[in-house]
Amino acid sequence: MAFSVKTNSGAMAALQSLNATNASLETTQNRINTGLAVSSTKDDSAKYTVAQTLRGDLGGLDAVTSSLNTAKSTVDVAISGVEQISDLVNDMKSKAYEAAGVADTDTASLEALQKDYDGLKSQIDSIVSSSDFNGVNLLSTGGGSVSSLMTLDTGNKLDVANIDLEADATISAMDGATDLADTATAATTVDTLDTLGDTLNGYLSDLGASSRQIEGQLDFTSSLSDVITTGIGNLVDADLAKESANLQALQVQQQLGVQALSIANQSPQTILSLFQ
Repeated sequence: MAFSVKTNSGAMAALQSLNATNASLETTQNRINTGLAVSSTKDDSAKYTVAQTLRGDLGGLDAVTSSLNTAKSTVDVAISGVEQISDLVNDMKSKAYEAAGVADTDTASLEALQKDYDGLKSQIDSIVSSSDFNGVNLLSTGGGSVSSLMTLDTGNKLDVANIDLEADATISAMDGATDLADTATAATTVDTLDTLGDTLNGYLSDLGASSRQIEGQLDFTSSLSDVITTGIGNLVDADLAKESANLQALQVQQQLGVQALSIANQSPQTILSLFQ
């Protein structure tokens, strides 16, 4: 090998090797700091692009979950309201049966039953007006309806219509003040309440089906989110155990590279010995 004071090829080679080691060390340290093997498109464009697309899907699923949760809460509040009204109707029917078995001449008993009946009936309006969630009341006139996203396809929605118990003809028919005035009227009231009970059972069936559908979709959306999150991790997450071992190896290579560069930089000094 020729000796030259102008060109130190050994130092140049050592410097290139040290620079490569430093670059690898920086990459490894970044992976350890971020926990990501692919944190930028500069690391791996294909994986980064796929991961970004999946992250967008996750954001959409979060919106779907929020929409479903709101819808479920609204429907569940309506179910609770209808269940309580159904219980009241059963109690009212019990009073009507009692009145139907009382002699028309027993006005004191009929009046007492009528008061109890009216007290139960007055609770229906209160329940209807208070069955509200987030500004939506499926039981009241003009209370709104429910429309919820089911999937990332914006055209796939679940709609739950307003029941509007305030306008229900059977409930409106009970607004009279003499539902239990005599045994004949009480018997008619029993039939009316039977019809109302059947109507409420139909509402409960429909609302219950909607609630179960929403709950099932929530479970699916949660599972799908977990799968997508795992998929993103498989694409971009760093193997920290591997990176830790690699870090130690690179640190040793860096120290050796520094020493090699130092030795190479001292080589031209040997030329001076030739002139002594």
